[in-house]
Amino acid sequence: MSTLPNLLLVDDDRHLAESMAQWLSEQEMHVDVAHSVEAGRRRLASGSYELLITDLRLDDGDGFELIGWAKKHCPGCEVLVVTGYATPQTAVEAVRAGAFDLLTKPLIDEELSLAISRALSHREIEAENAQLKQQLDRRFGLEHILGHDYRMLKIFDVIESVADARASVMITGENGTGKSMIARAIHRRSNRAEHPFVEVACGALPETLLESELFGHVAGAFTGAQGNKVGKFELADRGTLFLDEIGTASPALQVKLLRVLQELQFEPVGGTETRTVDTRVILATNENLAAAVREGRFRQDLFYRVNVINIELPPLRERVGDIPLLVDHFLRGAVATSGRQVEGFDRAAIERMQQYAWPGNVRELENVIERAVLLSRGSVLTVDDLPPEFHGGPSLPAARQPSGAAAMPGFAGQATQAASDSGWGAAPVAFSSSTGYRGQSLRDALEEPERRIILEALRRHEWNRIATAETLQINRTTLYKKMKRLGLDDPRLQFMA
Repeated sequence: MSTLPNLLLVDDDRHLAESMAQWLSEQEMHVDVAHSVEAGRRRLASGSYELLITDLRLDDGDGFELIGWAKKHCPGCEVLVVTGYATPQTAVEAVRAGAFDLLTKPLIDEELSLAISRALSHREIEAENAQLKQQLDRRFGLEHILGHDYRMLKIFDVIESVADARASVMITGENGTGKSMIARAIHRRSNRAEHPFVEVACGALPETLLESELFGHVAGAFTGAQGNKVGKFELADRGTLFLDEIGTASPALQVKLLRVLQELQFEPVGGTETRTVDTRVILATNENLAAAVREGRFRQDLFYRVNVINIELPPLRERVGDIPLLVDHFLRGAVATSGRQVEGFDRAAIERMQQYAWPGNVRELENVIERAVLLSRGSVLTVDDLPPEFHGGPSLPAARQPSGAAAMPGFAGQATQAASDSGWGAAPVAFSSSTGYRGQSLRDALEEPERRIILEALRRHEWNRIATAETLQINRTTLYKKMKRLGLDDPRLQFMA
């Protein structure tokens, strides 16, 4: 297969076109020639061209028509315009139509060669950028956020629903649960994905610097402000601004945030000129902002403004069914990075990790996996390859049952009994006729068998709702509704042995 660039030359001056085609062929390029708009379209439709060189005045139409058709149907094809009637306005119109450059006749060989080289280089850069964007989409899109815990599946549904909304999103959860990744996933799924995603760690900057960082400043606004600075709100214009640790914002900064969220307007520090932006704001915190409002540390009006859509990320200790999935993902990444020959963890190590409380959540899990791979002594990792806090028996078994479980009368006994009726890998539950009809409605009589069957299927699939729905041959929405009706949507059921 030829590696020469494919060019299409369209010009109604046949003598000039043939002469130019011969010269381009001598420059090691594959050239096809057309002499009209219609012929150019047919060529473009039937071939794969890296570059279109076209005149603007053709016998059967305007070269601008061909440019527009090429950019719509052959987006990977760059366009050079050559014309003997160029004006500054013509050049502007050509670029607006999608042309990379405009050259005037008579052509100079070196000028044409340079323009072609630049256009082809630009095409390669565009292709590389598109590939990098795809990689970013995979890295920060939902495809990279792993989890089959039903709360994570609900979060995925929320992300899809609110991605294009203008409303602010508040992401809450403990440190290390992946709040930044969720924010990036929302941005990547939104119609703002082509515009900037800007992240600011509010807790990492003192109050005075944070205000300047967000809103910018003018020269002389404070000591050391020797020039104007553009703030993050402007840098994220038409894109997304992610404010992490928003609970640390000072009262004065909260006032300015409230205004910019309501009116999309602000003034730089030390300035009087009002700036207007179209920035979507996503916020995150590991604090209880409702409690901070009650204590007077966070403005109530700002709380209601930022809490339009709330996404609460569960801690890792409450989604132990996801741990094997996450371990496998991080293990493959650590093996690829380190070059170690590691097949995986044995069952005992996985169980020990599922018993651990994970105060650092997913971030801690990733670090533990990387450490185990780097210090590995064999191809199969065991409990001995885990950090010291994992040794000495099951770690914090009570941490797997949320503290609020005891506060729910009848819950613990009901869940324990249900768990004993449907253990890991147990045979299908058989229902004896001794349960009998006790005067209840048919719906009520069928609820308990249905509940036990669904609970067993959930446990068999480690609370993977998608796999459970497939096994039961019902859709995911129906499963969610049944779980809610039967009291199986409480996350504490996962931690009852």
